[in-house]
Amino acid sequence: MAERNRSFARRPEAVLARKGGKVELLRLPALLFGWVAGVRGSLYDRGWLWSGRLDVPVVSVGNLSAGGTGKTPMVLWLVTELERRGLRTGILSRGYKSRGAEANDEGAMIAELAGDVPHVQDKDRVRGGRELVRQGVEVIVLDDGFQHRRLRRDLDLVLIDATRPWGLPSPDDGSSPVRALIPRGLLREAPERLSRAHAMILTRTDQLGEQALEALREELRYLAPGIPILEAEHRPSLLIDAQGERRMPSALRGATVDLVSGIGNPEAFESTVRGLGATVRSHRTFPDHHDFRAEDLAGLGSFLTTSKDAPKLRALGIDCDVLEVRFQFVRGAGVLEALLDALPPGKARRERRNLHEGLHG
Repeated sequence: MAERNRSFARRPEAVLARKGGKVELLRLPALLFGWVAGVRGSLYDRGWLWSGRLDVPVVSVGNLSAGGTGKTPMVLWLVTELERRGLRTGILSRGYKSRGAEANDEGAMIAELAGDVPHVQDKDRVRGGRELVRQGVEVIVLDDGFQHRRLRRDLDLVLIDATRPWGLPSPDDGSSPVRALIPRGLLREAPERLSRAHAMILTRTDQLGEQALEALREELRYLAPGIPILEAEHRPSLLIDAQGERRMPSALRGATVDLVSGIGNPEAFESTVRGLGATVRSHRTFPDHHDFRAEDLAGLGSFLTTSKDAPKLRALGIDCDVLEVRFQFVRGAGVLEALLDALPPGKARRERRNLHEGLHG
């Protein structure tokens, strides 16, 4: 696993996870970042900064830290739940590293897995939301929107990766992880801001022991009293080989595989593959949203990657096996379903309901 160790060591979060040395100089700009974020949040709390409201309800899926907590599978779960309620649903995201009309990696993944669900990527989320309303959607799922307060939302869901609740992994010496704001750590705002959420959703809970999980629950109850804590797993759902053949993930049992990933939490991907009974020979990890080049895969034969990375690799003409995962609640799903049922009707739904009542009144 020498290749894996070198690959992980080069990632930004691996550098930030170390304690002591020059990296601690980043604490000063982190203090400034925290002050600016706090002032900005207070201005929104007091209504002194403008927030735009759309004619449809908005459900935000976000997190506290930069990096992967599994937001896209959660977005897809929400789309399914909302459409099951008869609501035409649209997805709104910033489109980080997208190029013009070309969707980024998450957009390509959503297009592949969500079919014809309307999806707009726009740095100006108010403008993007209005475009979705123009397309006739009745509810919007806002991807990565917890800090984007310029667009008002009716439901704020915050995802917390149980394996990395504050963004950074544990240092190699086994001590507690660094908990710091950007740029010293990966936190976008202080953990106390979780009290702004309507629900907190712990993800990847199957990869954490019960004792550590309960300690995390207790800390979240302290940071955000009264906010419900839901729990979920990212369960492997499908294995698609390079020829497009679909098999059950259990087909990996006993196999020896090479992994390639450019996601926020590559350790979680590797842990999932090992949990299926496979032996991981090597794991080439790249920064989140990495733009792959053919030379990144030099010397590799067949390999396994994620649903998020697969569209970019295929665009290069590189064949790869893909492990798909689905979002599965293991605790508290009923709470979220009640919150979704309580969403206010948008303008189109109100008009349709009034017309129906007028015709049958």
